[in-house]
Amino acid sequence: MLYAALKTLHLLAIIVWVGGMVFAHFFLRPALPVFEPAVRVRLMHAVLGRFFGAVLVAMVVTLVTGLWMIGNVAKQVVQGGGHFSMPLEWTVMATLGIVMMLIFGHIRFALYKRLSRAVQAADWPAGAAALAKIRVSVLVNLGLGLLIVLVTLLGVPR
Repeated sequence: MLYAALKTLHLLAIIVWVGGMVFAHFFLRPALPVFEPAVRVRLMHAVLGRFFGAVLVAMVVTLVTGLWMIGNVAKQVVQGGGHFSMPLEWTVMATLGIVMMLIFGHIRFALYKRLSRAVQAADWPAGAAALAKIRVSVLVNLGLGLLIVLVTLLGVPR
């Protein structure tokens, strides 16, 4: 029961993170050109600030639940007299998940900071440049997130 609850939390956190990236990249961003640059940059700053707060929570939930589930399975195998060897899919998922977390850290604590400074200074070209860099990093993270989903569901060819 606990394993199922933690797995559900794990998946919901990933849905928030990956789903939010899909929404921001494919729906919100393309709708913004109807606004003038100052409105676009301020709106994205406000939206991303809220989203990045949610991603921080989702990231912690994903990491804690993922580590607990791996540790629980390893413990059960060892207690049953076996030797735990993490499946390749889990290794790929964990490794790419950590890479995503590192990329998100760069987005949140470096690129978003640049965006915040630009908004405070009303420097809309600098804000647009920061958003362009955030967009590229989010697109990379989205690709990694989708790759993790595919590897988890379909496995790794051997």
